[in-house]
Amino acid sequence: MGLKEENSKTYMDDEQIVELYWKRDERALEETDFKYKKYLSLVAYNIVHDTLDCEECLNDTYVGAWNAIPPSKPNVLKAFLTTIMRRIAVNRFHHNLRKSSVSSEMSVSLSELEEFISDDKDVETEIDTAILGKVISDFIRSLSERRRFIFMSRYYVATPIDTIAKDLNVSRSTVNKELASIKNALKEKLEMEGYTL
Repeated sequence: MGLKEENSKTYMDDEQIVELYWKRDERALEETDFKYKKYLSLVAYNIVHDTLDCEECLNDTYVGAWNAIPPSKPNVLKAFLTTIMRRIAVNRFHHNLRKSSVSSEMSVSLSELEEFISDDKDVETEIDTAILGKVISDFIRSLSERRRFIFMSRYYVATPIDTIAKDLNVSRSTVNKELASIKNALKEKLEMEGYTL
C-alpha cells in the first residue's frame, strides 16, 4: 500500500515522498521531517555538537532537498538526505571552528584518519585528491556490508564508537579492532596505489 507501520506511527514510502517533491507539494517536507528528523538530527549532532546548530542544519537540509528534487530523483532518499545534511553540518562545523574551539565526534573521527589527510592546497594536490577519493571509494565498495557500515558510520556520519557497538550488538573493543583492521587494509591499498603515508 506504500505505507509502513512502525511503533503505531505510519511512515510514507520514500518513493511517495520523492513523488511529492516532484509535484512541488509541501507535504514532502512534512513527511521528510516526520520520517527522518531524528536520524538527520543525530547525524548533525555528531558533527556540530550543538542543538541549535542541529536545528539550523536540519532546516537547511530540507531546503536543500526541496531545491534539489527535481531535477534529482534519488533512488535512496535517506542516503540523499544524509549527504545534504553532512555537507551542511561539516560547513557549520568549520564555521564554528574558525570562531572558537569546537569539540565533536567529527574532530575525533577525523583525527583517527589524520595519516591519510594532506594539508597541501596546490592544483596538483587537488587533482591527486580527486584520484585518492576514487581509490578510497573503490576500497569502501569492496568491504563487506558490516565493515562498510562501521567505516561509514564512524568516518562519514561521525557516529560514536559506543553507538556503532550498540547498533551491531558487539563490544566497543570489537568495533575498535575492526576499525583498526579496516584502516590497515586501507593503508595497504593506498600504498599499493603509490601513496606514501
